[in-house]
Amino acid sequence: MTPTDLLIFAGSGLFAGILAGFLGIGGGVVLVPLLVALGYQPVQAAATSSLSIVITATSGTLQNWRMGYFDLKSVIGIGFPALITAQIGAYLADLFPPYFLLVAFGILLLVTIYLIQLRKQLKSRAQQESQRALNNRRSSNSSTKATVARIATGGLAGLLAGIFGIGGGTIMVPLQMLLLGEPIKTAIQTSLGVIVITAVSASAGHALQGNVLWIEGLLLGIGGFLGAQISTRFLPKLPDQVVSNGFRTLLFSLSIYMFWQAWQSYSG
Repeated sequence: MTPTDLLIFAGSGLFAGILAGFLGIGGGVVLVPLLVALGYQPVQAAATSSLSIVITATSGTLQNWRMGYFDLKSVIGIGFPALITAQIGAYLADLFPPYFLLVAFGILLLVTIYLIQLRKQLKSRAQQESQRALNNRRSSNSSTKATVARIATGGLAGLLAGIFGIGGGTIMVPLQMLLLGEPIKTAIQTSLGVIVITAVSASAGHALQGNVLWIEGLLLGIGGFLGAQISTRFLPKLPDQVVSNGFRTLLFSLSIYMFWQAWQSYSG
């Protein structure tokens, strides 16, 4: 590996780590396209990204814990089902052709943008209802709904983590907002904690399949460790609208890139 390669991987990991802390993602939405662009197979990109995410998400979660923004109950409630389904995702990733994974990843990003916008619309409607009606709904079955919502959120996030090499935050953040009614910053902080669990499970599954590139993954992870330390310190100070707009812009840009990569893979 040349010095230029070292700089590319470390710098990319740093950028992904900064995004992880700001947006509650593991950084896979950046790292997977990067590794594909560098010539690696999509399944290798997903596996290597998962390894680096373990380091990045752990860094950000530790910082959130030190600052008092860590809810262990929520993390476990979402993380346990994700731990199981991430293994299923890692197995399924080997069954699909590369262009299919790229297209599916691009569609996932666009769906995520829609989920965020849908949550905003639902929130506006809820604010127009009376406080009494809200209290009646919450007192009757809010606990059961929250449990089911956490299981659904974690299960889907883990599956996507295993298939695409992402931490699952791209789907966990909007689903927490949509199903659990969490504000975006809380959803981000919880998501980053869950990502530690999903990434460990997904990277272990990929390692058993022989898909992980260890040196590249560790370099990306070291950069991500530093980046997450920086961004988690600044997240609480940012307006919710700024964070939300940044998240959606990133996802849209990456979805276009992944569709382009899928076309290149299919036509080539």
